Amino acid sequence: MKCRICTRQARGFGHAHTRFPVGDPRRYPADWVFCSRRCQDAFHALYGRGDRGGRRQEVPMIDASDIERAAMRICLKALGAVAETIGFDKPLGDYSEAEALHVIDAIVTRYTEAMVEHHEATRVPPVRPRQPATPTPVIDFDDDIPF
Repeated sequence: MKCRICTRQARGFGHAHTRFPVGDPRRYPADWVFCSRRCQDAFHALYGRGDRGGRRQEVPMIDASDIERAAMRICLKALGAVAETIGFDKPLGDYSEAEALHVIDAIVTRYTEAMVEHHEATRVPPVRPRQPATPTPVIDFDDDIPF
């Protein structure tokens, strides 16, 4: 089975609906499995917000950070390059599966690269360059010694 959040292979993390008694088939939804504790916690945070008091509520969209928005803007060039190869006059609904996957691959790849570039640039604080050595007035003092 695949993780409910990221669709990777599930690794034994699951969800139990404790509102139902033991033995009730609704207590253990078979498709609510996760690959890690991180995905499980993310699911429970969103599920808890959306199911208060038995009523389903709309879950708010997570706002993108400034870094993520900048990475999204960088993806526009990749999208433009792929759209140019496919043709700008072709509507999105007429894309073949291969063309749609090509667009998705270009955007996701460039987004990931932009995020990696940012994190690599901010991983280590920049080191101040060494000041150039200034010549001292007595630099050739050894030549002036008579003995």
